[in-house]
Amino acid sequence: MATQEHKKTFPGKNWQVSEPDEAGIDQTRLCKARRFQVEQSGSRPYRILIARHGKIIAEWNFGIDPEIKASQASASKSTFSSVLGIAIKEGVISSENDRVVDYYPEMLEVSAGQGPKKGRFAFAENEEITFRQLIGNTSGYMKPGEAPGKVFNYQTFGMNVLTHAVASAYSLYKTANPRQGAGFGTLTEWKIRNPIEGSWSWVYKNFEMQPQARTDIFGYMTVYEMTPHDMARIGWLWLNRGRWDGAQIIPSHWIDKATKVSDEIIANEPVKRHVYGLGFWCNDQEQVWPDLPSDSFAASGAGNQHIWVCPSLELVVVQSPGTYPSRGVFDSDEQIIDRKEMQGLLGRIIESIE
Repeated sequence: MATQEHKKTFPGKNWQVSEPDEAGIDQTRLCKARRFQVEQSGSRPYRILIARHGKIIAEWNFGIDPEIKASQASASKSTFSSVLGIAIKEGVISSENDRVVDYYPEMLEVSAGQGPKKGRFAFAENEEITFRQLIGNTSGYMKPGEAPGKVFNYQTFGMNVLTHAVASAYSLYKTANPRQGAGFGTLTEWKIRNPIEGSWSWVYKNFEMQPQARTDIFGYMTVYEMTPHDMARIGWLWLNRGRWDGAQIIPSHWIDKATKVSDEIIANEPVKRHVYGLGFWCNDQEQVWPDLPSDSFAASGAGNQHIWVCPSLELVVVQSPGTYPSRGVFDSDEQIIDRKEMQGLLGRIIESIE
């Protein structure tokens, strides 16, 4: 079990580095994990960072500069969740169960022909969507036939509505001029990045869509751009239940809730789809990584970006990129299959812990 001293270790502006054996990791077994990574990657580039007890114990880089910032794609969802938890704590959003339309009525102003693709638009049932359903990917936003809270369907546009709603509540986003003002990304800098001395940046991104698409309402996706060191930093914040060197940055009860499979998914989906919480991939139902600790969870996105966190082992593993399969699709079942493939490397790293 980790000591109290270990639990109090947090990186300053720069990470401390520790030898693996000082962190209770067997060098020989860790070398086997590295050989597995090399064999799996072939000629594909990768960056792997392993941190334990608040210190970096290994970095494996091939074919890509470790200082380059990588787009986090859907791994950004976990940070969205963190900011939502803060907004609720600060009373800017009253509750996760509040209707989003009461904060961001524009979300309903997407008529047929104005959505991201044919058949996708805002309809009457969307009025009942809550913040919890958006961050949990169970909202059914702009998806006829999907009642709010009933179907786990991995999506981007619902997340964009969530970030705009929260940013609007802080007076940081207006559909009349989406690029004017600070935006959700800058809100994240104020609430999370700066307090933990991170260095990541952010950009707005839009998919290419028809000219009539209301991208001002459901577009302008906030995407964080991080180095592996920044990814490990926010992973360490999550591992410590939102606490950073004596300061509670994200409410601990929110992290506890967000990193367990949501009640909506458990109630409405088959067991094999019990994999997602409130913005995080969660293993408490042992469906994402059956062979890994059940308290582990992750932020994960396209481009093989992955921050895996295991509180019971005080372990954070970053892949940016990893070399597991990534089909670049948004189908939830395919997403689940892709993430199971990560067990090979992660399991070998765990086996190196003495």
